[in-house]
Amino acid sequence: MAFGGGTFTSQNKVLPGAYINFVSAARASASLSERGTAAMLIMAPYGPEGVVTSVKAEYFDDEALRLFGCRSTDDALRPVRELFCGAETLLFYRPAGGQKAQNTLAAARYGGSGGNAIAIAVRENGERFDVVTLVGGAEADVQTVSDASELQDNDFVTFTGAALSASAGEPLTGGTDKELTKADYESFLDAVEPYTFQTLGCASEDEEVKELFASFTRRMREDAGVKFQTVLFRYDADYEGVISVENEAAEDAPALVYWMTGASAGCAVNASCSNRVYDGEYTVDTGYTQAALEEGMKAGKLLFHRVGDEVRVLSDVNTLTSFTNERGEDFALNQTVRVLDQIANDVAVLFCTRYLGQIPNDAAGRISLWNDVVKHHQELERQRAIENFSPEDVTVSAGQTKRSVVVTGVVTPVCAMEQLYMTVTVAGAA
Repeated sequence: MAFGGGTFTSQNKVLPGAYINFVSAARASASLSERGTAAMLIMAPYGPEGVVTSVKAEYFDDEALRLFGCRSTDDALRPVRELFCGAETLLFYRPAGGQKAQNTLAAARYGGSGGNAIAIAVRENGERFDVVTLVGGAEADVQTVSDASELQDNDFVTFTGAALSASAGEPLTGGTDKELTKADYESFLDAVEPYTFQTLGCASEDEEVKELFASFTRRMREDAGVKFQTVLFRYDADYEGVISVENEAAEDAPALVYWMTGASAGCAVNASCSNRVYDGEYTVDTGYTQAALEEGMKAGKLLFHRVGDEVRVLSDVNTLTSFTNERGEDFALNQTVRVLDQIANDVAVLFCTRYLGQIPNDAAGRISLWNDVVKHHQELERQRAIENFSPEDVTVSAGQTKRSVVVTGVVTPVCAMEQLYMTVTVAGAA
């Protein structure tokens, strides 16, 4: 967050950076950045502690054992599988704490109950020893050494240096999980703040924790200019940056937050999550009447409903319900917010990497910036994310100081069809 950013009410900013406002119109290189990254705190039984770790969906099966201490199909990783139903990349954070499992030969690298699934086997190999680290019964590391001093710590354990003797496999014991606290969520938000992601998720039912995430989202969007949305469970934020999942999962009430976080992160800028089929593993409570669904939508709740044998997202909405001249009803649609966030993030990166401190603030420099912004918007129109765009809709002019420029523009986001009104006239007999 080295550069300034966010919204502005007057041209009085101090830090260099991109300050961008979006308002509703009164009613009478310029490439697009990729989407697909979600960020969440994950209470896995094992793994890196107190740091943000990245894992891609395509490598999840291969990396699960190293990162989480269990296979990708394990019940403990169901939340991660839910995220990867939509997300391409997960930035996960596992809170530090918990007791490390250990035995005479080694200690688990990380705290947590997952360490109890680790064992150390020692086999004689001539005058040497094969020291095998077993995780869930599978060989994860084999080292052939003459004595313990030659052992190198691996992804799962640190060795104590104790004398080696043949054994079939001595398990590590005593690993326990920590109890999650609000301070852990605060540490997660501090750690994830410098990263780029499209959607942040929190599956807590604690109202204070949900308020923490909503406040963080508002501060980052409004003050730092970092545009993303946050998915929470049953939280009325009345803000376009927060999506509130209403339905419970039978196995764990707020668990649908994982799936929705991934779906939102991976949703293309020219697409919507409306009517998307829920393809996760939880049992969704869809016991809502038509009237309840209607009232829920009006209240800014994201709802799942049953259509035949499938569970689908009713409408891709966020929690904004108090509309103003600056934020009209379109801002309650997540597809609109994604388009505007894409513009804000891309133009900010464009300005801060190609123009800030490099391009003179003269007519030629401003024309160059205008060209790049126009090309960006034309690409959005080509992808059918916006429509009716004209280069004349963008203006770039000198600001109130020699180092500032003022960009104004008009865009019309495209939304996916959700309602059909049809009239059929039946002709009478001739």
